[in-house]
Parts: sequence; C-alpha cells; structure tokens
Amino acid sequence: MLLVGTRPEAVKAAPVALALARSRGLRPYMVHSGQHPGVVEQAVAPFGLCPDEVLVVERPRGGQAELVSALLPALDGALRRREPGALVVQGDTTTTLAGALAAFWRGVPVVHLEAGLRTGDLAAPFPEEANRQMVARIAALHLAPTPGAADALRAEGVPESSIEVTGNTVVDAVRHIAAVDLPAINPVLASLEQDLDRGSRSVLVTVHRRESWGPPLAEVLGAVRALADGHPDVRVLLPVHPNPTVRAQVAEVAAGHPRIALTGPLDYPDLVRALRRATLVITDSGGIQEEAPTFGVPVLVARDVTERVEAVRAGHAHVVGTDRARILATAERLLATPPHPTSPNPFGDGHAATRVVAALERLLVREPTPAA
Repeated sequence: MLLVGTRPEAVKAAPVALALARSRGLRPYMVHSGQHPGVVEQAVAPFGLCPDEVLVVERPRGGQAELVSALLPALDGALRRREPGALVVQGDTTTTLAGALAAFWRGVPVVHLEAGLRTGDLAAPFPEEANRQMVARIAALHLAPTPGAADALRAEGVPESSIEVTGNTVVDAVRHIAAVDLPAINPVLASLEQDLDRGSRSVLVTVHRRESWGPPLAEVLGAVRALADGHPDVRVLLPVHPNPTVRAQVAEVAAGHPRIALTGPLDYPDLVRALRRATLVITDSGGIQEEAPTFGVPVLVARDVTERVEAVRAGHAHVVGTDRARILATAERLLATPPHPTSPNPFGDGHAATRVVAALERLLVREPTPAA
C-alpha cells in the first residue's frame, strides 16, 4: 500500500507505483488520504496512474489535530480491509505520520520513503521535522535518498540492516515528465513562455512554509517585487499556494505588478516546464531543491536551514533565509553571472524506484529483482 495525501508525496510515489507494477511478487495499491482533495489525482494522472482508494476526511477548521483525528480511523479501516504486506509512507506530512501510526498499531511494516532528512531543529521546518523523526522510530525499512540521510539515521541508532540508500524518486519523476514534454496547459505559463521566446528571463517563485507566514513571507515577497522592479527583462512566475493566509499575503505584495504573473498551483508537467525554462528559482519547497538540479537551474532557498545540504555543497542551491536584502543581493549576483553547475543532480540518477522495489522485495518476498 502506497499512502499519499499531498502533491509532493504523490509525485514521489508515482515512480514507485510504476516500478511495483513490474515486480515479480508485489503489486501497488495507492491510497489517497484525502489531506488535499483532488490534488493527488491531478499529480499522478501524467504518469498514467490514479489512486485505487480515496478516503473522505472532513476538516472544516483545517487544524492539524482535526486532520489527524479524522485520518487515523479512516486509515485503520483501509489497512483492515486490504491487509497489505507493507505500508509505504513518503516524507514528512501529516498523512505520513498518521499512516505510520495506523500501520504500526496494526502490525503492518512501515516503509519510509525519503527517510533520514534532518535539520535538527523541530521548529524548522514545522511540523515536518518532528513528523519525520517520529516516523523513524517505528519504521521497519528506511529508504534514504542520499548517503548523508543514511548517516543521519545511523547517528540516531537506526539499525544498519533496515537502511537502504536508493536515491530520491523525485528525480525519476522529473525525468519521466520532462521526456514526455507535454505542452503548457496553464494559460499564464503559456503566455510567459511567449515572453521567454522573445528574450525575457524567468524567475520561478514558490513559497508556502507555515513557519514563514507573516513577516518572513513579507520579506521574501518584498525581495521578489524589488527584483521585478529592477529588471525589465525578468518575468516572475509565482504559483500561489491554496492556503488562504498565503494567498492574502501574496496578493497584498505582488498582485497587479506588470512583470509578476500569479497563478494557481501548476499541474506537475507545467511545473517541470517552468523549472526547465527558469533562469533562477526562489523557493522554500523541499521538492524543488531536488528537482531543479536536474536542469542546472540555481535555487535560492528562502529558509534559514535546509535538510537538502547536498544541493548546497554541489553548488546548485544557496540558503538565503527570509531577509529581503540577502535574497535580493544573491539573486542579483546570480542573474548577472549565471552559474553553470557541472555536477549531476546529487539526489539521484533516475533509477531510485527500481532500488526501492528491490528493497521491498527483500523485505517481503526475499527474491528481489536486480536493482539498477
């Protein structure tokens, strides 16, 4: 059983589902927890997939306690009905934590995809750092995306025998979608691409982290507006997160600017197109830090810390925090002298899903298909 509840989870689970379908002894069963209704279906459709089961979760107030209290009985019911050999959870969302708890209580082995990411600060990112640390305490198999993530697990006392370094499946996903090369569906992106064909440059901005709401987000958005003001040839593409708090802040600072294009969340193929054509990315997203290096696009990480230090060490990413002056100065430098990273994507080679399935086969059927 593959459990997903948000778009990043769905994108990273999709290559695993495709690889499981080719396995000799395992079959995928994808469950959408209902955390973000409609989003998961949209994310996996370009891979030719759809969830096998969608849970209905009522959360009229949108709080974390409310979500967990609704998820646990729904997930317990799905596990009871299907009796899966294992439950694969991805990353560090509320769905991930709730799924791991429900499976552990039922005696179903918990497999943690993208295990071992750490900042060491429970407040950043919040609540994700706590979620992934708690899942690590009860997982039977830890699928680490990098050797550094595996080292973090060992330092916490996780048994060596339960750790596998696989690479990150998001690299598989982004390569898959880039190879298909679907045309832009979003009209804002399609219009932007026309400007790029005439010589403009694109800066992709994605901001949504809960710990950045309020003054930190205002600083980031202020830097983005100043960047657009100072560069007539730059077009900013800003897909706005659906959270009403984020939408209100973005609209207050960026709405109406002639060179800042606001849009709703992009379908994954459109996001990949936007990444491929970007000159620079400003983000607090974890996934984009992993995806952008595939295309050699520099990333400004609008957070004080990142658990994806491999991108920083390889020169693909720069941690700039949420200080307006620092973001603007670093962006100006990179626009003036674009870097040309020569190192490959440190998060994988596009064959992570094959290694994930081999690890699952070793856990469950003991006759693994050879890994890439």
